[in-house]
Amino acid sequence: MLRIPWSKGKVEEGLRKSREGWFGKVVGLFRRPSLDESLWEELEELLIGADVGVATTEKLLARLKQRVTEAKLREPAAVFLVLKEEMVSILDVPRRGPSFLDSQSWPQPLVVLMAGVNGTGKTTSMAKLAHFFHTDGRKVLLGAGDTFRAAAIDQLRVWGQRLGAEVVAHQPGSDPGAVAYDALEAARSRGADVLIIDTAGRLHTKHNLMEELKKVRRVLQRLDPQVPHHTLLTLDATTGQNGLVQARYFTEAVECTGVFLAKVDGTAKGGVVLAICDQLKLPVLFLGTGEKMEDMVPFEPREFVEALFTSSQHESSSA
Repeated sequence: MLRIPWSKGKVEEGLRKSREGWFGKVVGLFRRPSLDESLWEELEELLIGADVGVATTEKLLARLKQRVTEAKLREPAAVFLVLKEEMVSILDVPRRGPSFLDSQSWPQPLVVLMAGVNGTGKTTSMAKLAHFFHTDGRKVLLGAGDTFRAAAIDQLRVWGQRLGAEVVAHQPGSDPGAVAYDALEAARSRGADVLIIDTAGRLHTKHNLMEELKKVRRVLQRLDPQVPHHTLLTLDATTGQNGLVQARYFTEAVECTGVFLAKVDGTAKGGVVLAICDQLKLPVLFLGTGEKMEDMVPFEPREFVEALFTSSQHESSSA
């Protein structure tokens, strides 16, 4: 197992805007002395406002009302606990592929393909992931597969120097499949534990982009039919429901195994994570909680829900 623990403090701080905004208002609803019909209406408005989405909000409220009726709950505090349980249930999507946190189960090397629209923080998230493994003493190699943007290659080289990680790169405009192929060959020959490959993210030409991603996968699978072991979709939490649209494009085109949700510290609408898990049945695996390289944590559904509503650092009590 990796020695890097789940950091409660980082998640609480990363979710501060969401907790002090929409989800703080949700907490306020359950501080009233009794249940009434207006609570359900206000809760629906707040959840939709927090980017949970209409479909997921309706499903969540239907489950909540059913449990309230079956258990004959009358106290708002008890209903609030059930709400949190149902949110955890939505977020607890079955994981796919080797566990990132259990290095005993890793193939050699573990190959991770990073996908996502330009501007979502994909390359930075890739560097955070590399730092995550590097901190635990793993040898990480990076592949500069976003050959469409020269700046992306340069950015990855800078991150590689900071991390002490080797970067396999070709010239701008070269075939990203060839970069991926060479990166996997290099990772094998150099004894890397983890290979993380960047890709382009030109959603405005989404057909070409998706075909390019499919090609990168095919090229890798010529070397090993099992790779990539993970395709991580980077989403920007600040884009809200637009992020869900992006996710659909990628999940329909390539076999994404999970989401790296970046910039959660920049939004007051952290509910989009519920929509992603519910609508796409795609697990959120990592959260980007700030601008520093170490501002990243593995996603834990129950702790995430608790941090949406309460903070040991910023609040004295829960609802």
